[in-house]
Amino acid sequence: MFCGDALFRESIGRTDQYGGNQVQLLESIREQLLLLPDETVVCPGHGPSTTIGHERIANPFLL
Repeated sequence: MFCGDALFRESIGRTDQYGGNQVQLLESIREQLLLLPDETVVCPGHGPSTTIGHERIANPFLL
């Protein structure tokens, strides 16, 4: 799944720039991306790929 800059390996997209909203980003990740099966491969806009399962247990923003 290609997620652009929303979710990264053990991180999330930046929300400190104009128009950024951390609450909204986390809500979108939890209500849309984390509904996918654990084995779903995530291809972020930058950096290494990951899986939904890995992010559930290792992403400090989602714990």
